[in-house]
Order: sequence, then C-alpha cells, then structure tokens
Amino acid sequence: MDNEKTTTIGVIGGSGLYELFEPGTADEVDVPTPFGPTSSPISIGTMSGRRVAFLTRHGRAHSVAPHRIEHRANLWALRSLGVRAVVSSSAVGGLHPDYAPGTFVVTDQLIDRTWGRADTYFEDEVRHLSFADPFDPVLRRAAIDAVAALDVPFRPTGTCVVIQGPRFSSRAESVWMREAGGHTINMTMTPEVPLAAELGIGTVNLSFVTDADAGLAPVTDETTSTDETTSTDATTNTEAPVTHQAVMDRLARANEVIVRAIGSIVAAVPEDYTPRELVPASASARVMELRP
Repeated sequence: MDNEKTTTIGVIGGSGLYELFEPGTADEVDVPTPFGPTSSPISIGTMSGRRVAFLTRHGRAHSVAPHRIEHRANLWALRSLGVRAVVSSSAVGGLHPDYAPGTFVVTDQLIDRTWGRADTYFEDEVRHLSFADPFDPVLRRAAIDAVAALDVPFRPTGTCVVIQGPRFSSRAESVWMREAGGHTINMTMTPEVPLAAELGIGTVNLSFVTDADAGLAPVTDETTSTDETTSTDATTNTEAPVTHQAVMDRLARANEVIVRAIGSIVAAVPEDYTPRELVPASASARVMELRP
C-alpha cells in the first residue's frame, strides 16, 4: 500500500465526531474487508504532527445504530493500513456523582451487557483473549498525562457499562448499574476493544460525559472552556430522562475541546509504541490474511 496511506495511529470517532481534519487536508480511502464495509470511509491526515487514520463509528450521517456497527470491518481496515494504536472517542452517560456531565474520562474497565454482536474474529478456532485490563496501559498513561495538562474536568479511571442500545436505560437499570460498580454508560465500547486486541491493536478510550443517565448523576455539571453551556442550563434535571438530541447538543458545544484532547493524546503516543500480544501474533496474522 502507498506509504502516504499507511499509519500506526488510528482515531475512532464516536457520536458527534464525524470529521477530524480540515477540509482538503486528508486523503480518503475505502478499504474493502472480509466483514463488509466500514462505518465510514477512512481519512488519513496529520494531527499533532502525526499521521492518523480516522473513521467515524456511526457513519458521517450518524446512520449506523450502536447494535448494527460492524466493528470487525472497522478494525480490520485500520489494521490493514498499519494501525497499531487506536484512540477511541466515546460519548457516555454518567452513573456516579463524580462523573458529572462535562467531564472527560480515560476509561480503564468495562462491564459488557451487550448481546448478539459479532465479538470475535476466531469463529473457527479456540482463542481465549486475556482481557483483565481491556485498555493498553502504555497508552492510558500517555493519555492521562496529556489530558491532565489541558485543565479540563477529568477522571483518570472509570468503569464503563456497555449496554445493547439503541434505547437508553430505565431508572431501575441505571440504579442497578451504578450499584454494580459502573461510573459511566455507553453502547459501543464492546466488542470494539476486544476485537482490536485480537488483531494486535492497543486501545485507549477518551470518554466525554454528556448527561446524567436517567437522572442519576449530580445536579451541577462541569463546564469546559469551549462548552458554551450557560450557568443556567448547566444544571441537570435529575428527573428528566436523557434524550438523543440533548446528547448531540452537548457534544456540538464541546466539539472543539474534545478534538483538542484527542490531539493531545495522539501527540503523546510513544514513537516506539508496541501493543501487548494478548493472542498469538500468528493468529492475528491469519485474520489479516482473509480476503474481502
């Protein structure tokens, strides 16, 4: 493949993040995969002085629902371009008072409540992925240092409960998930993270808390320098259920600071980064030998 269309760093954009580069500054590639089309074409450009491959998880028109995302295609395509480190961007709800709307989180643990999703590349052989620590520790340390330097509301750890979607939680479910140890809630981190690991890709997740899930998080929101929420509407109605439009509005207001945080993490990825080998490299290579 053309060296201009290869890179070792990938960014997967979550809800609200559909473009990463200025218009006309990136190359766009469509990568055929054995698992069907990717959620969006992949853009390859420069961010923070590094070559980056970017795709948006839900498609550029937000047309792919959480339970319909073909994560296998997305990650296979990124790996075929040379990606070994993924910076994953996610919108999450807050389940815990310490994770207020407007807070960034470098997620360190997952609780998977999804079902029926294609969650492994190894359908025809037995491979048991070591998944005690889902996110790469080297990338997490780099991300924590990078985000801490930005002077934004920030949590260096957090357990995310991943639900099936596309519906939001009931109040009873929110209480149950908080009592189970969840700090945030999301619909897409699995199977994305374990599938990346099966291909020898390390992942770090940067989450942005958009809402108090089913009204469980604190009354007072955090605000950021580019979040245009006023002091009046920075108060979460603890009785009001989350809506998709409210989430998207919050993400739009915070887009600038989210992109800035992602850029800081990209810059912090070590030049000599090597991901953990959580399955044998030979097994990952066999998956990459599959033809579209």
